[in-house]
Amino acid sequence: RLLLLLLLPWLLTASHSPPGCKIRITSKGLDLVKQEGLRFVEQELQNITVSDLHGKEGQFHYNISQVKVMDLQLAFSDLYFQPQQHLVFNINNASISLRFRRQLLYWFFYDIGSINASADGVHIHTVLQLAKDEAGRLKISNITCNASIARMNAGFSGTLRKVYEFLSTFIITGMRFLLSQQICPSLEHASLVLLNAVLDTVPVRNYVDEHIGIDYSLLRDPTVSTDTLDLDFKGTFFPRARDSQELENHAVEPVIKETERMVYVAFSEYFFDSAMHAYYQAGVLAIELQGEKVPKDLEVLLRATFFGTIFTL
Repeated sequence: RLLLLLLLPWLLTASHSPPGCKIRITSKGLDLVKQEGLRFVEQELQNITVSDLHGKEGQFHYNISQVKVMDLQLAFSDLYFQPQQHLVFNINNASISLRFRRQLLYWFFYDIGSINASADGVHIHTVLQLAKDEAGRLKISNITCNASIARMNAGFSGTLRKVYEFLSTFIITGMRFLLSQQICPSLEHASLVLLNAVLDTVPVRNYVDEHIGIDYSLLRDPTVSTDTLDLDFKGTFFPRARDSQELENHAVEPVIKETERMVYVAFSEYFFDSAMHAYYQAGVLAIELQGEKVPKDLEVLLRATFFGTIFTL
């Protein structure tokens, strides 16, 4: 217990260490993200796989298979922040065009063909929880999703069209249920697996040149308000030869108050100090002045110890 009490101030300071770089994305900046999100959702919904539907009503046997999404209309969508760590994506009054294969048996009549259908009034509500992983990357830690279809229509043709229309309620109801049950699992897999896999490829430490590198890992989970998303990055440089050596951060945390533009970036004094320190540790800024290179009136100022102290400061 005594050890924990002694370490507690250090642990609190470490968990709240000031960032060298802060990025703010405002609600205006979500317009661009929304377009990319729509393309991502469209791609995933087009690959939905719906289980075969089969059943029997009296002398009527039916089997629906090979369901394929032909077209999507996602005109009404909204993307917004939700405190404390969430991003909400809504799609309202969308429509999905489908085509599937039919196999129908009515008494002695057997019919095979395709049916065009449309799901209208599709509503999808997803909430993404944003977090920092162990490596300091942004990730989606959780997703909640709700999907519903207001109505579904199917166009029947052929010799048994009247029979189809009479029994279409069973087929349409079943198809609407199966389709609505596949939307959320598809988006959950796309977010938690596919999108996180892309985020895992983003490096958080990179080399700047042959002398130094930079660490821009996240320090903590994103902070979300109704209008902004703030990301705190470590923002420190290090010498490549000693990549574990970093300058301790005692600078004041950068502050962003504005929300008028789409994106803001703020750097602290530490960001630039760590770059100078990393170059110095890498030997790039070590300069030797001797003999005639030293002006006579600066001999005292340019003594090695005094010059090194001034330059580091």
